[in-house]
Amino acid sequence: MTFYLDWRASVSLLGTVVKYLALTMLVPLTVAVVYGDDIWVFAASLVIALVVGVALERLDDEPDIGPTEALLLVSLAWFGAAAVGAIPYILAGYGTESTLAYPINALFEAMSGFTTTGATVLGSISVEDHSHAIMLWRQLTQWLGGMGIIVLMIAILPELAVNGAELMQSEAPGPELQKLTPRIAETARALWLIYFGFTILLIVILYGLHLTGMAPKMNLYNAIAHGFSTLPTGGFSTKADSIAAFSGIVQWVFIPFMVIAGVNFALFWQVLHGEWRALVDNPEFRTYAGAIAVLIAVLSFVLVRGAAPPLEIGGVTTGLTENTIRQAAFQIGSLMNSTGYATADFAQWDPHAQLVLVFAMFIGGSAGSTGGGIKVIRWLVVIKSLRRELYTTLHPSAVEPVRLGGRIVDEDAIRGIVVFTMLYILLFFIAALFLSLDSARIGYELSVLEALSASLATLGNIGPGFGSLGPFGSYLDFSPISKSVMIFLMWIGRLEIVPVLALFVGGLEDRD
Repeated sequence: MTFYLDWRASVSLLGTVVKYLALTMLVPLTVAVVYGDDIWVFAASLVIALVVGVALERLDDEPDIGPTEALLLVSLAWFGAAAVGAIPYILAGYGTESTLAYPINALFEAMSGFTTTGATVLGSISVEDHSHAIMLWRQLTQWLGGMGIIVLMIAILPELAVNGAELMQSEAPGPELQKLTPRIAETARALWLIYFGFTILLIVILYGLHLTGMAPKMNLYNAIAHGFSTLPTGGFSTKADSIAAFSGIVQWVFIPFMVIAGVNFALFWQVLHGEWRALVDNPEFRTYAGAIAVLIAVLSFVLVRGAAPPLEIGGVTTGLTENTIRQAAFQIGSLMNSTGYATADFAQWDPHAQLVLVFAMFIGGSAGSTGGGIKVIRWLVVIKSLRRELYTTLHPSAVEPVRLGGRIVDEDAIRGIVVFTMLYILLFFIAALFLSLDSARIGYELSVLEALSASLATLGNIGPGFGSLGPFGSYLDFSPISKSVMIFLMWIGRLEIVPVLALFVGGLEDRD
């Protein structure tokens, strides 16, 4: 079967996205003016992005897109956003020894930002060597990508709202898009308003702690910067020691907001509209909250047994102390929904503690959240489907539908979830093998655990891995080829694999 593709319509709308994305550089440009550094970098970047956006926009005066064009637009928009995001890094690094001066490193950092992965090529030492404007742009890319670039554009641009449902379905994390209002543009605005509200609330609390003297390092700049990277489950920090640089009370504040970011934002909309039991009645939320609680308890038990060296950054002391529980709660809250913040160097913990963290990474957040990973709802459907297969093996004549929250799950939806899960696991292992072989080719020592964690951290948009790729480590030493593969993994992982791969299935012909 041949599918016809009007690529000009998709690329034209991509130009619209790039044009408006360029305007977001006014935020770091303002910061550059305030601090007096890198003003020309963001002024030039803004102009370059605007020119490119306008040029692409003129390819089609009246773009009309269908399902195939929607897939192409969403895929191109995320890659285009990363390309735009890399421009300030390259310009700021030009003529310096910054690792971001190299285009592959700049693209890696930008893709990691927009896809809210949080993997970095900067390293713990060089993070604080960059200007306030560059660091805030790094944080802002995560906030823009958290709820979705296309969702934002649908909320503000009428030309995209016409085909908004198809676009949001292609971009939204999870197997199902929940329409909150009769108009898809209103749904997009509702999601972004909730997202914006939680971001502002976190910034106010963090800066309030600073004003009371309980968080001396959490000034207004740091409060805004970390607000930009918490709700999108991004994980970038302006500090080399991540959240370990801040006081214990600040770390406790981050935990509930990281958990909130992994919840389906549609549930918050329902609660705000009087449906008070929306959270407790939702099977995915109950499983998500239960999994977090159980994993925190398990990790706390492992840490009590002395799984972490007490003298490391954010290290834990033996015994059931407040610090031990905080370390367990923070790391689980961060890694299960792919935030990637850290208050301890868990790369130095023993294998039992690391195994708990890997398990949390594989679960992921909820559908409709900003979290990455496979997603809780998919695991629920897969487990219930496996139980059904075992039951029908014993009772061949029985008709046993898969139910979730009292509703029968459509068989097409089950098939789609199983296909996604198998593709995810297959890509994970193939990428890990490739990264291991390519690292051996260049003489870079990469253990099996590090290769597996690099693949999982980028495909699942998680960020930190283990070993040299831990929360205070860096992806800098990988070859350009391996970095390109991980850029692809972050891109395809954020779009949940299928929309990107679907473009390569079957024949695609230009409508003209």
